[in-house]
Amino acid sequence: MSKLIKKIVIVGGGTAGWITAAMLAKQHCRGGNSDVSITLIESDDIPTVGVGEGTFPTMRKTLSTIGISETDLIRRCDATFKQGAKFVSWRLNSDKEFYYHPFNVPSGYGKFDLTAYWQKDENRHQYGRFAEAVDFQDQICEAGLAPKKIVTPEYQSILNYAYHFDAVKVAKLIQEKAVELGVQHVVDKVIDVGQNANEYIEFVVCEKSGKISGDFFVDCSGFAALLIGKTMKVPFLPTNKILFNDTAIATQVPYDDEEDIACHTIATGKEAGWIWDIGLSSRKGMGYVYSSNHTSDENAMRTLEQHIGPKAKNLSFRKIPFNSGYREKFWHKNCVAIGLSAGFLEPLEASALILVDNSVEWISERLPTDFNSMEIIAKQFNHGFTKKWQAIVDFLKLHYVLTERTDEVYWRDNMQPESMSERLIESLALWKHHPPHLNDTDAQYDVFPIASIQYVLYGLNFKTDVSAQHYLYNDDKLAQQHFQHNLKMQAKIQASLPNHRALINMIKEHGLQKI
Repeated sequence: MSKLIKKIVIVGGGTAGWITAAMLAKQHCRGGNSDVSITLIESDDIPTVGVGEGTFPTMRKTLSTIGISETDLIRRCDATFKQGAKFVSWRLNSDKEFYYHPFNVPSGYGKFDLTAYWQKDENRHQYGRFAEAVDFQDQICEAGLAPKKIVTPEYQSILNYAYHFDAVKVAKLIQEKAVELGVQHVVDKVIDVGQNANEYIEFVVCEKSGKISGDFFVDCSGFAALLIGKTMKVPFLPTNKILFNDTAIATQVPYDDEEDIACHTIATGKEAGWIWDIGLSSRKGMGYVYSSNHTSDENAMRTLEQHIGPKAKNLSFRKIPFNSGYREKFWHKNCVAIGLSAGFLEPLEASALILVDNSVEWISERLPTDFNSMEIIAKQFNHGFTKKWQAIVDFLKLHYVLTERTDEVYWRDNMQPESMSERLIESLALWKHHPPHLNDTDAQYDVFPIASIQYVLYGLNFKTDVSAQHYLYNDDKLAQQHFQHNLKMQAKIQASLPNHRALINMIKEHGLQKI
């Protein structure tokens, strides 16, 4: 008889570990009627990476499922709302050059393709930038407005949104909920791992607690990858030939008095990478992600300090080197890696936490009952998440390949075909004559929808020539109705939404309604 899976051991805490613990407990330990137990082992002397403060809208579903109050999230974790990302100086080396990747999808998305009409309309600039023409969320961001009102219930929205938050505080908040749901919390350091003759993990040995046995192990140990890497020896597949950035310098910047809180991530292109600017309620998280092959650490620090301005002289900075890539497989034997142990790509578009959300949801819904079913589920998981990682690599690379910053080596190198995947090269060739279509992605595996691709592609001024298929895009009247509708909705919604900082302050004082 195949061994039943009853004891789950999670090695590592942080956001990934505690989301995993809470989601599994919510699904498999609720009501005290289950004989599944979950233990999370967390060392108290491991520093956090500190760049995972931006999220994707999937985080709303995750937190809501766990049972976290959105009001508590905002009050306790310095959380603010994120409506997308603003990319400054990615196409041209100019602070006035920018585009948005908002979380709202274009008007008519999935039914009527506005992209072709925006491309062929010689007067399209009357509607503004691509994101501005096909939706209105980027204008809401430009105005510094929130995506909802104080009377909008928790996790519901007027405009689609995610969060910026203090990842350490969020992990603590989720930890409390996980323990409440029955997760056993062990504060200790794993010093050894025991495997059987078939290389399945049977137990881990802790410095103070001794041996802790389990049937199923989740590696959330971060870059250390104690189980999937050091014990199981699963190879790491680097992506540095595609995504060049390998170092970050991070800091925390105080606000000026009554400074507005940006309701979007700001990513500013620099000579060898880009600078993130993430607004929390109490301070901003800022940092420079760059390629060490294209600049020195000294030049990178100087670039970041100049970007921050006079405040920089009073700040402390932390250098974070990283290897870009992911595991050859994420689930091996009775061990699955979630979070940084599974892989890491530069913190562009919050892809790390998206994959945590996706991984935990998959495992929670498909937790194997025994070792026989686990082999099948592991095979499915590895197939699906390999495709997800590959799709994210292509999507992140898309942000670089259409630049016009040809006077800088870093950006020129990013445009070289040898630094792109075959899939991305083929897609770009297709999109020269066919606007991105829902069939161009695999909805089951591609984390970012075709709308995201459209926002980046046309935000960077990509040209799609649809003249040969003019007969497919001849409903100009309907297109104009969509464009005009966006203008009317922008004015209506902009007049009704509160200032972002004002809403955060109101929530802290009064709270949001429960659903």
